[in-house]
Amino acid sequence: MKNSLTELANALNTNLGLESCVAYRVLSERGKRMYFPHKGILGQSAEAKTAEINATIGTAFEDDGTPLMLPVVKKALTMPEKTIHTSFLYQPSFGKPPLRKKWGEKMLQKNPNLAGIKFSEPVVTSALTHGLAVSAGLFVDPGDTIIIPDLYWDNYDLIFIESFGAKIQTFNTFTNGSFDVVSLTKALESGSGKKIVLLNFPNNPTGYTVKDNEAKEICNALKACAEKGTDVVAILDDAYFGLVYEEGVYKESLFGNLANASKNLLAVKLDGPTKEDYVWGFRVGFITFAFKDASDVQLKAMEDKAAGIVRATISNVASLSQEILLEAYNCESYETEKHAKYNTLKARYEKIKEILAAHPEYSESFTAMPFNSGYFMCVKINGANVENVRKECLKNGLGVIVISGLIRIAFSSVPLSKLEELFVRLDKSVKAVK
Repeated sequence: MKNSLTELANALNTNLGLESCVAYRVLSERGKRMYFPHKGILGQSAEAKTAEINATIGTAFEDDGTPLMLPVVKKALTMPEKTIHTSFLYQPSFGKPPLRKKWGEKMLQKNPNLAGIKFSEPVVTSALTHGLAVSAGLFVDPGDTIIIPDLYWDNYDLIFIESFGAKIQTFNTFTNGSFDVVSLTKALESGSGKKIVLLNFPNNPTGYTVKDNEAKEICNALKACAEKGTDVVAILDDAYFGLVYEEGVYKESLFGNLANASKNLLAVKLDGPTKEDYVWGFRVGFITFAFKDASDVQLKAMEDKAAGIVRATISNVASLSQEILLEAYNCESYETEKHAKYNTLKARYEKIKEILAAHPEYSESFTAMPFNSGYFMCVKINGANVENVRKECLKNGLGVIVISGLIRIAFSSVPLSKLEELFVRLDKSVKAVK
């Protein structure tokens, strides 16, 4: 069996085009070994689907052919009977096919700049964290460097450094209230070998999304690096996609700009409903690939490799979550309901802007970092130890997060009516520590 499975990986690598294709060149050693086991248990089970007696898959059925279900579990579900039945069964490691298709369609709707550009069909991951790990498995060897802004989600350390042995090279996030593209460019120009760049907009922790001109400059910098002959992997963590509250802020994913930028640049989009559709515990995400002049065979090979890692790590993503989401996306009221929740968050953002404008005296205690989107904002504490301020906040009944030397405020979880008091207590806490 081992030799035949190795042949599957070799076949995928051949389909990619080996050294002539950026998607192959940027693969880690693990990524090159990865395949989806079409000829293993899953492949044999697929071949037996039409068999009168099918004893191939580890799923249990009643004598009438419906899944074995505990009534106490079934009664908690209020979906159509057919949907309930499929919710109890395994989904493919690639994800539920109609959901993958639907998400691809939604990507086109939300990103008009993808029109006419070829990209892979999204592969379902167990939300964004798993998607990041899938990306690391495909592209990161021990000792490889990940280029990211210096204000980043701390779980990147656990994923890339601790789990995959990578190094992190940071560049300055902001300069004069804008995204520091010059600093990014210098990071791209340093060192040799392939460049793995991870960008997260709206950014966690800062709640910042690049403006239209900054988005163009970032993409130009990545393209210029690739066009000089350097292989570039651009990983786009779009966890908070769509939650943009200001005009002039780039509302699409950089994926559309990078998907066809260069034959030496592989764009990897990580997204999902976790934050977009407010289903944090569903644990559903997507990973999508694109590069210039990619063929259907090459993109399918990348899907297979991604699904191979899903299969190797979690087997497949929860069926119930996928079923519920597909039901929601096919509902006529989905867009209206989603916009209403967006307005809830936007109102909190606008209230914070009003509060900060009305209280210039707060600048003695803290300075708000640039923010315009997402779930968060950050403040820089003036003249006091940030950890001591956090502890003092707790004494004053306010919970905040210290990250990257800043205090992160998740306004997504604070009622509109309590935002004023939030900043009163923060100001009080800083003054107490001073």
